[in-house]
Amino acid sequence: MKCLSQRRRRTSPMQSSSNELFPSKSARRNGWSWPPHILQVVGWLVIGYLAIVSFGIYIPLLPLPWNYILYSVTGTAFIVHIFAHFAAVTIDPADASVRVKQSYSSPVPSFDRTKQPHVIQDLHCYLCDVNVGPKVKHCIACNKCVEDFDHHCKWLNTCVGGRNYWFFFMALSSAIVGVLLLVLVILFVFIQHYLDPNILRTAPQFDRILGNGTWLVFIPLAPIETSSAALLILAFLTVMLSIVCLMLLCQLLGFHLYLFYKGISTYDYIKVQHRKEAKKQLETQDAETDKPHDANAHNKDTQTEDSSIDCEPALSQNSSTCRLDNNSRLGSWLSGSICTELENIKKSADKDTGLQYGTEHPTENTGEENRNWKPDAEEEAQSPSVRSADGVPEIQDPLGSCVISNDLSRTDAS
Repeated sequence: MKCLSQRRRRTSPMQSSSNELFPSKSARRNGWSWPPHILQVVGWLVIGYLAIVSFGIYIPLLPLPWNYILYSVTGTAFIVHIFAHFAAVTIDPADASVRVKQSYSSPVPSFDRTKQPHVIQDLHCYLCDVNVGPKVKHCIACNKCVEDFDHHCKWLNTCVGGRNYWFFFMALSSAIVGVLLLVLVILFVFIQHYLDPNILRTAPQFDRILGNGTWLVFIPLAPIETSSAALLILAFLTVMLSIVCLMLLCQLLGFHLYLFYKGISTYDYIKVQHRKEAKKQLETQDAETDKPHDANAHNKDTQTEDSSIDCEPALSQNSSTCRLDNNSRLGSWLSGSICTELENIKKSADKDTGLQYGTEHPTENTGEENRNWKPDAEEEAQSPSVRSADGVPEIQDPLGSCVISNDLSRTDAS
């Protein structure tokens, strides 16, 4: 007999979640496909700004021969980054079978989860309608299968896969080198501006400038005069922007070095993290489910001990009594104590329907003896809600509206 109700755990998804229909759209060839992502535009603006500030303002202020050295090193890092960046954006990372079949002009067919549970199943993509390899994934943003899929980069506005991953890594490394050199150059200019500004004014264009309050930028091609305060404020803003870029780039580079060490891709790492989070959430839900159950069981045990029903055997073998420890109604009791009594009734009735309840050595009881049985004075004084009849105590219904008779108890027992 179930005495406690338990929460049901849903083991299948909602009915509505299985009827997802992905609309058809054209596949993207590479990062130049329209429309551009906002982060891609921001990235190109930052690259252009840092290039102008480094080669047009601060590196020309360095004394000889440091300005030529920084022109060479920083210029090399910038050229490598631009080349790798363009290559990573331009190369189509799609699988070979997709590149052969895909025209990129017609939209990819719609995908209905009611017909197929997964886009790629049994090494066949139902959107691209091609057979693919085990490491191929269908990118939702690019809407095509990508060979050796790693991740979809919003800064490049394209997927990073086996065909363009090393160009992506080269662009990332060269960007860190170039931004780090720019920060060092600006810090040198900022410090020397207060210690010895003449070191920064070795260019021939400064010969006709009187005083240290006026500075030249974009030398030697197009010298433009500016103030010392503007030069320092621009230096501060550029350093702050460069530090933010370094933090993002170094974090990304460290993450991919970690992936190299583990021998996995970004997609594999994300799948492992999702599994860990799902397992953690499941454990949390189980703990939250068990806490109310344990609390209710503890409260029921406490109230059962305080307000229990003592079913004591009578002196006579023909009857038994059920006494209350308090004067409260049985309808207000929890279901635990009632179920305990019903289980005791069931155990006694299973032995023999004619056995008397509450006796240590029960004997058979005939119908005539039951008809001749009369309650004593003590049992007459008990509450009418609990009586003994045919050796089985009558128990009040939990709602307090009726009394469970002896026949019902025997029916339950049978």
